Amino acid sequence: MKNTLIAPSVLAADFANLQRDIEMINNSDADWFHIDIMDGVFVPNISFGMPVLEAITRHTTKTIDVHLMIVDPDRYIKTFADLGANILCVHYEACTHLHRTLQAIKNEGMKAGVALNPHTSVDLLEDVINDIDLVCVMSVNPGFGGQSFIENTYDKVKKLKALIDRKGASTIIEIDGGVTNKNAKQLVEAGADVLVAGSYVFKSDNPANTIADLKKLTSN
Repeated sequence: MKNTLIAPSVLAADFANLQRDIEMINNSDADWFHIDIMDGVFVPNISFGMPVLEAITRHTTKTIDVHLMIVDPDRYIKTFADLGANILCVHYEACTHLHRTLQAIKNEGMKAGVALNPHTSVDLLEDVINDIDLVCVMSVNPGFGGQSFIENTYDKVKKLKALIDRKGASTIIEIDGGVTNKNAKQLVEAGADVLVAGSYVFKSDNPANTIADLKKLTSN
């Protein structure tokens, strides 16, 4: 198996002890920080905004993967670049001019990601897949942590992987939602490169060990 990347979702961290949890991720086998930004409009929840992200990035030592669950993300592309995002992922469903948005993200020096809601077909990315660095496949409905994994995700990942291969793209596949040790290996076998894990990590007795176990399970 390949070296699968593990990206703990800070949304599931203890916000009253955020620096402690950031340091835990820094010192763990995790590869990325996954940061969910929600506006209460595109999704029915509000997470945190720019000041909290700025505070987080002051302490992180790993790749910052920012997932925007907001309407009109184009307004904030430069802001998130300035705050230290390495990867900026926008939702297909929130972008009227997706190609233009992807180019704007890259022009700010970030990797460009596109997230797909569970009902959104991977076929819709065919014309822009070569412009996308990362596709985030939502394996739960966006907006809340702790949801159950949607089983159709395996087939969706296989279909996306086939599209990437057919187009000769270098796009990587990220899975976000309900990832545990019960489905991680199967997701990687289907074609996933990055696994986002929130509640499974932070609600465990030993988050660092849980990250290490996920890493070991899905990598050589």
